[in-house]
Amino acid sequence: MSLFLDIGKGAGLAGASGVRPFLPPLLAGALARGDIGIDFDHTDYRFLEDTGFLAAVLALAVLAYAVDRSRGGRRPERRDAGSLADGHHQSWPGLIAGIACAALGYVAVAALFGRARRRLEGGVASLLDVYADGIALALAGLSIALPPLGLVALVAFVFLIVRTRAGGERKYEGLRVLR
Repeated sequence: MSLFLDIGKGAGLAGASGVRPFLPPLLAGALARGDIGIDFDHTDYRFLEDTGFLAAVLALAVLAYAVDRSRGGRRPERRDAGSLADGHHQSWPGLIAGIACAALGYVAVAALFGRARRRLEGGVASLLDVYADGIALALAGLSIALPPLGLVALVAFVFLIVRTRAGGERKYEGLRVLR
């Protein structure tokens, strides 16, 4: 059961990192520092809760935010073998699976938000980044608190990809006024 929960936690954190790469590691590291739901002490991943690492991730987040504002681009990332190591399991499969989960999260949300961004105008489109940040933080937090939700998130990502690809560039017709 412990392995299942660790996999769910890692999958959720990795998927959240695919949505937005910096906030989930910051949340996981901060919670791990307080041993709240996750703990990297006595593992090879204890650096994930070190102040220096968290400060570096925060600095990268601020830099990425500045670059996003100047260019309006998106960036992929990966994560999380630390969750498996926290449960005293082999962590190398988590590296591979974490990259796949992050890629799945990135592809699902990038496709969805890409279509939405094309339909929105001006400053409203920039709110999508705020939504992505919220989704990433919520998914990371819920995956730590309730690890099976990380696996549910992966299913949701697959569903989003399938729905987005099936819908193609079909325009939303909305309500029409009948005359």
